[in-house]
Parts: sequence; C-alpha cells; structure tokens
Amino acid sequence: MTETSLSHPLVCFDRDFTEPDRYKLATGIVTVFSSRAPGKETANEDSLAVIPVNDKAIVLAVADGLGGLPAGEMASRIVMEELKASLEHAGEEDLSLRAMILDGIELANEKILSLRSGSATTLVVAEIQDRSLRTYHAGDSMIVLMGNKGKVKYSTIPHSPTGYALESGLIDETEAMQHDERHLISNFIGIPDMRVEIGPIIPMAARDTLLLASDGLADNLYEDEIIEAVRKGPLFRGTTHMLSEARANMLEHKPDRKCHPDDLTCITYRLS
Repeated sequence: MTETSLSHPLVCFDRDFTEPDRYKLATGIVTVFSSRAPGKETANEDSLAVIPVNDKAIVLAVADGLGGLPAGEMASRIVMEELKASLEHAGEEDLSLRAMILDGIELANEKILSLRSGSATTLVVAEIQDRSLRTYHAGDSMIVLMGNKGKVKYSTIPHSPTGYALESGLIDETEAMQHDERHLISNFIGIPDMRVEIGPIIPMAARDTLLLASDGLADNLYEDEIIEAVRKGPLFRGTTHMLSEARANMLEHKPDRKCHPDDLTCITYRLS
C-alpha cells in the first residue's frame, strides 16, 4: 500500500485507530496512531498534529491530557488547535517557526488556565526544517531521534522526578520503569509557571527515524525495545510492530516493568 499525500494540517483528537495511518509529505514520510486504553469507554485524552509548513519544513506534535484531572482531552485538543492556528500562515510569511510554535503553546496555556477547570496536558513538538530537528516539550511525553543502527542521537528528558533521577544516573531504566512515583510530573501545559524546554538544532540523516509518543508507549516498552522495533525497515511495519508489542504489554504482567493500560499516541517520521 502506498502512502496518501498530505499537504494540509492533520489534527486528531479522541481517536481510536486500529492501525497506523501513513502519509507522504514533501519532506518525508510519516505514520500516525492514537487509541484509547484497552477496555476504556471514556474519551481518548491524547491528541496529535502533523502540520506541513512548506516543501522544506513540517511541525509534528503529540499531547497527552493528564489523567486524574478534569477534561484532559479538552486540554490536549486546545494545544493542538492553537498550534495549528499559530502556524496557519507560516508558509506565507517570513516569520520564525520557533516564535510561532512558542506563541501557539503560550496561547494554549492561557486558554486552558482561563477555563479554571484544572485541565492540563503534556506536549512534545518537533520542528523539522531544512533537514534539521529542533524540539519543544513540557511534561513526560517523549521524542527520540535514532539512527538506523540504533544510536540515539537525541531524546527529551521527562519533566518528572524519575526522569531527572534517571538522567543523573541515580536510578537505572528498570528502576525508573517500576518507580511508584513514575507518573508524577513537574511541568506541563495548564499551570501559571509552565515552561517550554527547547532542544538544540540537530542535523538529520536520511535513514534516521524520529518518534514522538505519549507515555502510554514508554510505560510499556523500554527505550531499546522501541528503537529496535522502528529503527530500520519499512516505517509502517516497524511502527505497527512496536504498537502491537506495547498494547500487548498493557494486558500482561511482566516482572521487569509496571505495565498498565493507557491511551497511546505516536508519530514516526523519516526524511525523503
């Protein structure tokens, strides 16, 4: 099956895919997927966006509405809609994508706060321009850029106590996966002192794979399992295999991880 061409923004919220959708862009190929937790009857609180800017630039985003807080799905939807609106004329105006992305996030934060409902969401954004990557994030959703031989070229650090402890070497990945406070986060969209962490500009090679995902993926697969699944071979096949493994783990107890059902959303991308 060939990819469908995508030239206009794609925004998905409260979706329940059975398998990834795939699209051909001017800059590369992308797969998208979002589903409710197995057995869940309420809304999928995750959202995603694929926003083509021009023939050299694209913006990708994943948001995970915070469980346990009111209207998580509303918060994740708002941030995607504000990002899309902010970037709407990016291809026509000589404006910085960085500024437009940050404006969209700031407007979303203000709008969520104005609801006074306690709504909140995590967010990861990837700006791909002239074959280079720059990331933006708040919370514990993930971005990983990997080479086809499995080398991690860049990954975001979760804004959480366990994320910081893992990065500093105080705990290992297995301890982080099983930590009782794994789901506590210290920064997200929907708080007055929200901050956006901006990553460095990183060149991308033709065989690199970029992944954005909500924590439904990282809670059920270790990083090396994720990388091994998607780093090589057809992007759709690898993404489908990875998602199948993650969703199977949600329903099966394993001694080396605290797997649990969760909404799961991801985007995978490769340059043309």
